[in-house]
Amino acid sequence: MDSSETREEESGSKDSNETNRLLPIPSPPSSTEDDEEVAFDSREKILIVDADSASTLNVDGDQVPPFSWKKLWLFTGPGFLMSIAFLDPGNLEGDLQSGAVAGYSLLWLLMWATVMGLLIQLLSARVGVATGRHLAELCREEYPNWARFVLWFMAEVALIGADIQEVIGSAIAIQILSHGVLPLWAGVIITALDCFIFLFLENYGVRKLEAVFAVLIATMALSFAWMFGDTQPSGKELLVGVLVPRLSSKTIRQAVGVVGCVIMPHNVFLHSALVQSRNIDPKKKGHVQEALNYYSIESSVALLVSFMINLFLTTVFAKGFYGTKQANSIGLVNAGQYLQEKYGGGYLPILYIWGIGLLAAGQSSTITGTYAGQFIMGGFLNLPMKKWLRALITRSCAIVPTMIVALIFNTSEASLDILNEWLNVLQSIQIPFALIPLLTLVSKEQVMGVFRIGPVLEASTCTCIYIYIFIYLYPHFLKIWYCNSLYRSQNLLNSL
Repeated sequence: MDSSETREEESGSKDSNETNRLLPIPSPPSSTEDDEEVAFDSREKILIVDADSASTLNVDGDQVPPFSWKKLWLFTGPGFLMSIAFLDPGNLEGDLQSGAVAGYSLLWLLMWATVMGLLIQLLSARVGVATGRHLAELCREEYPNWARFVLWFMAEVALIGADIQEVIGSAIAIQILSHGVLPLWAGVIITALDCFIFLFLENYGVRKLEAVFAVLIATMALSFAWMFGDTQPSGKELLVGVLVPRLSSKTIRQAVGVVGCVIMPHNVFLHSALVQSRNIDPKKKGHVQEALNYYSIESSVALLVSFMINLFLTTVFAKGFYGTKQANSIGLVNAGQYLQEKYGGGYLPILYIWGIGLLAAGQSSTITGTYAGQFIMGGFLNLPMKKWLRALITRSCAIVPTMIVALIFNTSEASLDILNEWLNVLQSIQIPFALIPLLTLVSKEQVMGVFRIGPVLEASTCTCIYIYIFIYLYPHFLKIWYCNSLYRSQNLLNSL
């Protein structure tokens, strides 16, 4: 081979290398994304870049990068979507009944219940960030098939139960805002359409979807803060209620309602998936710890906002109805009318302020329920299908029983309150099927690596959860047993 040919080959090789450098060869698609369902595709994830911090580029993968406000903003979002479960119509009903019957005395319980809920959600986020898989996917991988299907079924039942409460609450708000023109079943149909709103928003990216939820949370905060300002509850009694624990036998049912609204089984699955919307490499310990730090901050802020909204609502009803004859008969259906009779109109009638806040709570919680349903079904069953089809299936599973409930229980306000009580019992029964897998996996070194929780935290969390479940379930079943016994006694007396 002469020197001219050698020079031509070298020149061609250089040109080829230059072309490869300028036009990177597209990498083959990941087999994981093709074969398995994932929470977010790589193109959907938000890239975490802090251009203002040059020192970040020099940080080793095992070191935690310095704090950055810009990065905190980029991580903000999943915690606020998670916090909507603390603001759904079931929570609002628990708040108003707590205020009307117990006054300010259960505010301390509301605060500590929110703290306990924050602990559970931080563990859920920890699983998602450290493993790169959400809880439903990990259950599919770590449990045998029979256990996986049982957990999936229980998660779906819990989701349907929660969705019934949320859709009914939204339908009640539509009924209020339409002056009763639209009946409950019509409100259910309108609320069912939020599935398509969700799919429309999801096409524009995660940040756009998070922005919509931020608007809905702001609407709730503004509405109930306006009510708080109009009614002007006692600041002194509010402070005492938050700081001084008080509980009496007359308020045990309301206390159970306050605690029972904290842990939603589907929310545990949801948060572990939402945190994966940010592009984090689980193999880099420093980046994982950084993400956990930022998620801890934004989740704490989100639940602080939810606590303030619940506080506003509880104190409004404590100021207006504590110690009155109407206290024991207030529920979601008639709460707006009672507020209107008590406080009247003004620039904007309080009935409509209540309706707007309730509608924002119902719509936001039903959309997050659809979101959670997609992750639960995809994670447990690993059925590759289009997002719109999965959302439609998830929505149908909840809307069909909700429509039946709306037609059957739309006879009286008391029947809806009874329905809500039974749904709360249903939610409590499902809690162990979400929390036991969470605690098992988050403490397992083979799954979590260096990010597993220690035995002290695991034992204390388990103890709190078991106490919570017992305290919440026992009064419900005691009441049911008492009502059944009373009913049988009355039938026996009638027969005599």
